[in-house]
Amino acid sequence: MLEYAAGRRTIGSRQSNPSAMLVIISAHVALLAIVMSAKMDRARIRPEPPITVDTIKDQRIEPKPLPQAHPQPRPTQLTAPRPDIPTPPTQLPLVSVPLTLPNPGPALGGSGVSIIPNIPQPIVTTPIHHDARLLTPPSDLKPPYPADKLLSEEEAVLTLRLTIDERGRVVDVQPVGRADRSFLEAARRHLMAYWRYAPATDDGRATSSSTVITLRFQLDG
Repeated sequence: MLEYAAGRRTIGSRQSNPSAMLVIISAHVALLAIVMSAKMDRARIRPEPPITVDTIKDQRIEPKPLPQAHPQPRPTQLTAPRPDIPTPPTQLPLVSVPLTLPNPGPALGGSGVSIIPNIPQPIVTTPIHHDARLLTPPSDLKPPYPADKLLSEEEAVLTLRLTIDERGRVVDVQPVGRADRSFLEAARRHLMAYWRYAPATDDGRATSSSTVITLRFQLDG
C-alpha cells in the first residue's frame, strides 16, 4: 500500500495546460454571448400593450354666471349756490285773437248760423235694360188652326206667358187664366218652333226674360 501511494501523482503536482484553459474561457464567453443575445431578442419582440380608448360621456357644460358688475358710486357733485332768481308772476296777460269763420251761406230754417258740410254723395249707376224684341215675320206668326176646332167652328182668344232664353228662342209657353187644351197645344208647338226674338239685355249682356202676348184663333168670314 505504501508503495502504491508513493507511486501515484498528487493533485498539486499536475501541470496546467494553457490550451485547455483557453478553450474553457472561450466556451464561457460564447455561452454568455448566446444568453445575452437571447435576452435582447425577447426584449425586441415583446408585444406592444393594447391601446385602450376611454369613452367620454356627454357632459353638458353649464355656463358660468358672469360676474355682476357692482355699480360704482357716483361722485358727489357739489352744487354751487345759485343766485336768487325772481319768480315770474303766475297770471299771464290774456291776448285776444280774432276768429274768422268761412261764410257758410244763408241760414236755413230760422235765425242763427248754420254750417252745412259739403259731403260728396256716392254715384249709383242704374243698369240699362232692354226687353226682348220680336223678329219673326208676320207671315209666320199665325199658328195652324186645330182640326177638331175647324169642324166645330170654334174660336178662342189665349193669353200666354212666353219664356225667352239668351239666344232669343221661346223655351216655354204657359197660359194666363183658362185656355182650351187644343188651342193651347197648337199655339205652344208653333211658337216654340217658329217664333224668334232679339234677347233682352242688361248693360249689353244677353239675358233670359219673359213676356205676355194675346193670341186670337179666328175663322175667316
